[in-house]
Amino acid sequence: MSTDELPPLRPVLGIDPELLLKAQAVRVVFFDVDGVLTDGGLYFSEAGETLKRFHTLDGHGIKLLQRAGITPAVVSGRDSLALRTRLSALGVTHTRFGTEDKRPAAEAILAELGLTWADAAAIGDDWPDLPMLRRAALSVCPPGAHPEVLAVCDHVTTRLPGSGAVRELCDLLLVANGVYARLLEEAAR
Repeated sequence: MSTDELPPLRPVLGIDPELLLKAQAVRVVFFDVDGVLTDGGLYFSEAGETLKRFHTLDGHGIKLLQRAGITPAVVSGRDSLALRTRLSALGVTHTRFGTEDKRPAAEAILAELGLTWADAAAIGDDWPDLPMLRRAALSVCPPGAHPEVLAVCDHVTTRLPGSGAVRELCDLLLVANGVYARLLEEAAR
């Protein structure tokens, strides 16, 4: 059977319409790292090097965001070569590392992009993320986030941190921006 004969794929995602409305204006997404892009565990080699585990679903979701014209940005309280290597491989250029005060770091990125908090989504899991989560048009956290974070977020992912939570947010944004079905069909050809 040739690809011309294949029926089109029909997306199977079911997303709350209220979330889709909140997500429509998003043009930049702020990602925390530990407990969001990773499982939150801190791993150190014998030499003291930080090791991190990233999930390929999350990475592909970030690449899809970029194809849709949505800018991924990382604001992290920690810094490591592993993190920088992963973000470089994904083409993520809007980054701030080693900052516990995430609001000014995120606002500097917004200014660089000519955007405001009304154009932003954020995903985080702990107190340092609260300033971003409370200001973003769409706030998301993974299950297991601190209770104070759970209390302010618009959406709690069904997928765990470092295991597809980021991809779940990316898919939500792609659906809200009307590009999910097209990107899915392109991938399935």
